[in-house]
Amino acid sequence: MARKSEKRISRRKFLKAAGTGAAALGLASGLKPLRVSGQPKTLKIIQWSHFVPAYDRWFDVFAKDWGKNHTPPVDVAVDHISFADIITRANAEVAAQKGHDLFMFLAPPGDFEPHVLDLTDVVQEVEKKHGPILDLAKRSTFNPYTNTHFGFSDMWVIDPGDYRKSIWSRIGMSDGPSTWDDLLKGGMEIKRTFPQVQIPVGIGYSQDIDSNMATRAMIWSFGGAEQDESSNVVLNSPETLAALEHGVRLFRETMNPAVLSWNAASNNQAFNAGQTSYILNSISAYRAAQEGGLRLPDGSLLADDTFFVRALRGQGGRKGWASEHVMSAYVIWKFAESPDLAKEFLTYLVDNARRGVLESKLYNTPSFLGSAADPGTPMNRKVESGRRWVEVQFEIDPFGSRPADKLAVLKDALEWSTNVGHPGPANAAVGEVFNTFVIPDMFAKAATGRMTPRAALDEANARTKEIFKKWRDRGLVGGGSGDK
Repeated sequence: MARKSEKRISRRKFLKAAGTGAAALGLASGLKPLRVSGQPKTLKIIQWSHFVPAYDRWFDVFAKDWGKNHTPPVDVAVDHISFADIITRANAEVAAQKGHDLFMFLAPPGDFEPHVLDLTDVVQEVEKKHGPILDLAKRSTFNPYTNTHFGFSDMWVIDPGDYRKSIWSRIGMSDGPSTWDDLLKGGMEIKRTFPQVQIPVGIGYSQDIDSNMATRAMIWSFGGAEQDESSNVVLNSPETLAALEHGVRLFRETMNPAVLSWNAASNNQAFNAGQTSYILNSISAYRAAQEGGLRLPDGSLLADDTFFVRALRGQGGRKGWASEHVMSAYVIWKFAESPDLAKEFLTYLVDNARRGVLESKLYNTPSFLGSAADPGTPMNRKVESGRRWVEVQFEIDPFGSRPADKLAVLKDALEWSTNVGHPGPANAAVGEVFNTFVIPDMFAKAATGRMTPRAALDEANARTKEIFKKWRDRGLVGGGSGDK
């Protein structure tokens, strides 16, 4: 026992002495001593301004609360930008080699692969907890040629057709169109029957994300594609030409020049203003109509007249495909200041997948289905449990659809939804083709008569091959021997 006359050493002095000794030991052994900083840790996140504003209000608090409860605490800053500004902002941060730790894209950012960290470790950690990532999400964020997860997807968004039931019922199609031919014929009839509907079919041929998705869906559903499974350029095909010629007829007989300058909010706005009877979009316009209590001229609710259809089939009953409307793809820049914190946050975000689905009012769908499983579900049953939970939300919409099962058509969306780059994976070349709007430009030039469909396809194919060659030369994309 210590004698009472001995002085007690304070805890603070003890720790200080211990730290000095540890530092000396570290120097002697060649190890770097730990650095103690008085500055709080920070995590900077940037992402789009969500089409369902309630999600952003939830996310901002959610992220900051995670930081407050972290050990040690983390100062989390969340910035929101228009999705139209995402690519411009990303290029600016890469040029400056400075910016946010977590950067969210809405489509596969394969062309940014040279500037981001490989997130394989995060994907593997999440898969250990929740089961495998959806193949759709993996094909959007993983480059098999370089074996790199260039992005991390926590959620994706379904892209059904939205239609006005009262209008389509008047022309004998109460269940809406089911094929691209139905859409053309129905649109032509609506143009004759409802002159007040300025744009019977509201599909954009502009330089925006929705036009990128819609024109690809048309090509896929006619059997065409920009690349094959091995990343050979195959845009130049009879199937693509048939889709393009159909797109020209759609424009000339059911649209007007406004769709050539649409942004990604335009189709929502046109639908909710009664200017169009069909759009290829998510459920965001519908939720806006619900929340705003928008009414038709007869006083009825617009939301009650809004219904949904699956991906439209192509010629001869060919399987219809829809692109994912949004593919969340977070990246961590190589120059990020807090990459480890960014990785921690991503895993926490997936842990709370159910909240993300509900706070977005079913707009978001989990990229790891097992993350939505019932608590305590064994690992081998998590995916099925999570899938069933998502299906139940669509079967009985918790946000007041009338009828309650209106969204049930979305339950099997994984069967008709695919990734940008289908039937191959997203990659750097696909990303650049997407971000430079090669495909919607092709449709716009043919639709307006600036080029014949054949010439527009030849030009788009040449642009696509040039982009693929650039990225192959950089060692990021395979294929080439089968280019057309």
